[in-house]
Amino acid sequence: MGASGQTGDDEPITAINVTPLVDIILVLLIIFMVTATFIVSPQIKVELPKAATGETTEPRNFAIVIAESGKYYLDGVETDVPGIEASLKERLENDPELQAVISADKNVRHGEVVAIVDLVRRNGCKRFAINIDPASVEEMEQAASSG
Repeated sequence: MGASGQTGDDEPITAINVTPLVDIILVLLIIFMVTATFIVSPQIKVELPKAATGETTEPRNFAIVIAESGKYYLDGVETDVPGIEASLKERLENDPELQAVISADKNVRHGEVVAIVDLVRRNGCKRFAINIDPASVEEMEQAASSG
C-alpha cells in the first residue's frame, strides 16, 4: 500500500509525490500567461498619431483620453471637461509635481486637444505630455509627402 514500493504495511511513507504540485504550478502558469495579455491591452481603444521624435514617459496617475467619438476619459472613467478640471485641481493640491498625460485619437480635432492642454496649464499643471504611437523617420517622411 505504500508509495515507496515496499511491501511492509507498517513502514511510513518517506517519498514525497511532487506530481500534484507540478500540475498545480503548470495550471497557474497557464492562467497567468492567458490573463497577462488582457492586462496589457488598454481599456479604451484610441488610435494614436505617429511621431518620430517622441520620447517615452513613465506612466503617471493623471491620464486624459479624448476618444474619436468626442468623449473624455479620466484615468479610464468617462467624464466631462468640468470633471477633468475639478479632479485636476484636487490632485494638484496633493501633488504639485503631477504630470498629465493627454491621449487623443488622431481623428480628434486639433482644437479639442489644444483646449485640454490649455485647461491643464491654466489650472497650474506645469508638466504634461501628449501620448503618441512611435513611428520611424521614414514613415513620417512618407506621411508628409502623401498628405
